Amino acid sequence: MKGWLRLFFNGGLLSYRALFAWVDPRVYIPSMLGFPLFQLLFFAYVGRAASFQDDAFYVVGNAIMTANAGAIFGTSFSVGGERWTQTLSAVLATPANRFALFVGRAVPNIANGILVSTFCFVLGCLLLDVSIGWDQVPALAVVVVVSTASCACFGLVIGSIGLRARDTVLYANLAYLAMLVFCGVNVPLDDLPGWMATIGRALPLTHGIEAGREIANGATLSDVSGLLVTEALIGCVYAGVAYGLFRLFEAEGRRRASFETY
Repeated sequence: MKGWLRLFFNGGLLSYRALFAWVDPRVYIPSMLGFPLFQLLFFAYVGRAASFQDDAFYVVGNAIMTANAGAIFGTSFSVGGERWTQTLSAVLATPANRFALFVGRAVPNIANGILVSTFCFVLGCLLLDVSIGWDQVPALAVVVVVSTASCACFGLVIGSIGLRARDTVLYANLAYLAMLVFCGVNVPLDDLPGWMATIGRALPLTHGIEAGREIANGATLSDVSGLLVTEALIGCVYAGVAYGLFRLFEAEGRRRASFETY
């Protein structure tokens, strides 16, 4: 058990450090903090100009959405990037527990997503003069953690696809933009066409964003427990799909000797 936990946490951390070793503050700050913040401000001011929703609507939606940046991109690259760096064969040659090896890579990216989301919440509230009570902060923190973990599970699906696909970056960008459109980040689900709302409810973040907005409007954690349970279940489903794809592509790669070929 101790070895499993060491692989789960240390393996994920080492993978994260190896993947992002080239990132210095001059790159991290504009890409992981600046871009999400300006996205939040852009949609908030568009909403103001259109008199569509209040600022709190955009702060909550985009601050939770920005967890996606670290969770989706980082997690997908931590898995699919092994193929690009020609290290996949060495990783899969080990007898290490595959579940710990695979899912452990999501943990540092979940932490990074929570950091980015917190940053956007704080700066968004300060810059847009949005007031969220201190008694609502613990409940919002739970929403951010659950939503970020669910996003990371979705990122594992993309990372698994990256074991076979040519370009993980393309799929990660498509997933990010699709969730921005379908998950009710800047437009309520009720205002979207029915087919878009249906897709949105099957994606991570949708129920987490809805729970966050209800809490910001005064609801308690128990009031949104159903939404959070749904969000967590969606993440678990994607995690199961991701792990299944990982084992499938691992078996196929061994059979075809194609771990690092395109």
